[in-house]
Amino acid sequence: MTTVKCVVWDLDNTLWKGVLLEDGDVVLNEHVLDTITALDARGVLQAVASKNDHEPAWQRLEELGVAEYFVAARIGWGPKSASVRAIADELEFALTTIAFVDDQPAERAEVAFHLPQVRCHPAEAIPELLSLPEYNPPTVTVDSRRRRQSYQANARRRAEQESFDGPSEEFLRSLDLVMEINRATTDDLSRMEELTLRTSQMNATGVHYSDADLRALLDDARHEVLAVTMGDRFGPHGAVGVALLETGPAVWHLKLLATSCRVVSFGAGATVLNWLISEAAAAGAHLVADFRPTARNRIMEVAYRFTGFTEEYCACLGELRRAGDGETQRLHITPAPRPAPDTLRLTAVRLGRVPDAV
Repeated sequence: MTTVKCVVWDLDNTLWKGVLLEDGDVVLNEHVLDTITALDARGVLQAVASKNDHEPAWQRLEELGVAEYFVAARIGWGPKSASVRAIADELEFALTTIAFVDDQPAERAEVAFHLPQVRCHPAEAIPELLSLPEYNPPTVTVDSRRRRQSYQANARRRAEQESFDGPSEEFLRSLDLVMEINRATTDDLSRMEELTLRTSQMNATGVHYSDADLRALLDDARHEVLAVTMGDRFGPHGAVGVALLETGPAVWHLKLLATSCRVVSFGAGATVLNWLISEAAAAGAHLVADFRPTARNRIMEVAYRFTGFTEEYCACLGELRRAGDGETQRLHITPAPRPAPDTLRLTAVRLGRVPDAV
């Protein structure tokens, strides 16, 4: 069952008791606050779709102390289905990961008719939401617990970008971006697994590595499990990438590179690749990367090609075990040192040596 990533709340007689325009001093419905805070702690985002006047409705949410929990709001007099779709588009979520809660059967029916992928719940179902499996992610990581803050920071970042007058590179520099690449620890594995499972556009192979798979690689001296984190002046992005690398004296094998789609515009994938190329050059090794085309990862392929990987044959390929699936391409590069990124500050371990900063 697909895990719900965002719950969209109606307001009148759903989130709160009564109708704001008629009753004025409305209060939260029973169980609502507990449900909102629990969903937030599980990393489930929340939004509002209400037929109301925006300013008084949002003001009442602030007075009730819950406005901060909502990452998007569509408060107006249009169809609820249009509001729910706009929220899904804004968050870049599939409709199958959206749920809608409304006390009115007609409103739920309108959403269900136009958006059949969306789960629709009546207001009386609020006390049971937390017990449903689709609202219980299999793992809750540090990053998922602060997912709301990350999306809210991203909204502020996007608003500033829209008003920024200048080249995109200058905007990136204005963010004071920082990337860190470290060896993963056991505490990182849940998020690393999540990245291999969920990421599609920026997953080089589409292969899922379980917690057990990653744990085994951590204990293997030939492998590096690398965790990529980012942040900027708006706040931390958290763990945004994972790289699985097998090292050898003559050839390094990049088995997986996956980064969050949220950091595509920051060039995260290319930054990691250029750093790996420089590290391999320092070690005097060739670098081979696995790439398996999928319906959605064209952006990752462009990142590999742009940084110089090709399908040209090299004798070093003979040292690697064959992929065996008939779909995985082996992309090769003879590394040379790359310049440091000019739109962010990179701090990273030294591979094959004592960890240090660059």
